[in-house]
Amino acid sequence: MRHRLSRQKRALVTGGAGFVGSHLAEALLARDYRVTALDNLSTGRFGNIEHLLDGLRFELVVGDLADTDLLREVTDRSDVVFHLAAAVGVKLILADPRASIETNVAGTRNVLEAALGSGSKVLVASTSEVYGKADHVPQREDDDVVLGPTVVDRWSYAAAKMLDEFLALSYHHETGLPIVCFRLFNTVGPRQTGDYGMVIPRFVEAAVRGDPLPVYGDGRQLRCFLHVRDAVEAIMQLAECRAAVGEVVNVGSVEQVSIIELAQRVLGKLDGRSRGALVSLVPYEQAFPNGRFEDISRRLPDISKIRALTGWQPSRTLDDILADVIHEHADDRVAALALAEAT
Repeated sequence: MRHRLSRQKRALVTGGAGFVGSHLAEALLARDYRVTALDNLSTGRFGNIEHLLDGLRFELVVGDLADTDLLREVTDRSDVVFHLAAAVGVKLILADPRASIETNVAGTRNVLEAALGSGSKVLVASTSEVYGKADHVPQREDDDVVLGPTVVDRWSYAAAKMLDEFLALSYHHETGLPIVCFRLFNTVGPRQTGDYGMVIPRFVEAAVRGDPLPVYGDGRQLRCFLHVRDAVEAIMQLAECRAAVGEVVNVGSVEQVSIIELAQRVLGKLDGRSRGALVSLVPYEQAFPNGRFEDISRRLPDISKIRALTGWQPSRTLDDILADVIHEHADDRVAALALAEAT
């Protein structure tokens, strides 16, 4: 590996036009990085980063991780790579599990190979899904994991992201490539769409339309939601932490809420803007008629490791998250109605 000296740090964000990637690009620019966002715009959106294109330190490269020549080119001019590009969201994964596996595992391998040639540090985005059905909480990075059967497509995503972690750690141990794996727990905020099954924007979008808020099962599943800006701050602190190299680290909130309570809180926050929307309990067999779905009863991260490494902990509450998401979607609804009336 060859290492380069640079007065101004240079970052590559794969999936840089996506939800988390676009927020990360903004934060890196605020810290005086030069930023290249690589995205094939399959789930990322040009609108997420359009406001950054006027700056001299930001570049969008439209391309795919399968293009290894392009990947080597953009990696070679980067000091650190934030690898966020992946197939994400339960809805998308269930729709095309094969493509999700290939995208996640092959894409990560290509990123690591490119970084090996350039000497770039790599931060690999993983997920709380790797804990599978393990019911021990809080979930620690060194806990055993319990995945469901291979006939249930949901677990293909967990298995693929575990392979991403295994790959990254093996590159570190065998070649010395500096890597950090971070497991994101239910990250939410502005620019996230409900199109791929993300629950909070899905609830807010339904409520502002006046549609029922679909809660699967009995709604007693417990989750912890992290504001995207807190997640980005954690990722950047891990990038600058030497002690985090070679580690797997949880990044999440510890404020728990049941899904049915979450739906009720969304309606309460929207007040008169929900147009009479109600919570609707939907049996799993109705939501997933092929029967190939299993839910997880509880997700609660142990964040003592990242706190010890960097001092990071979340600064925003669930109420803050809901306020930001509702503000964005309610504004979008008002704008769409105004446009429809004008035309």
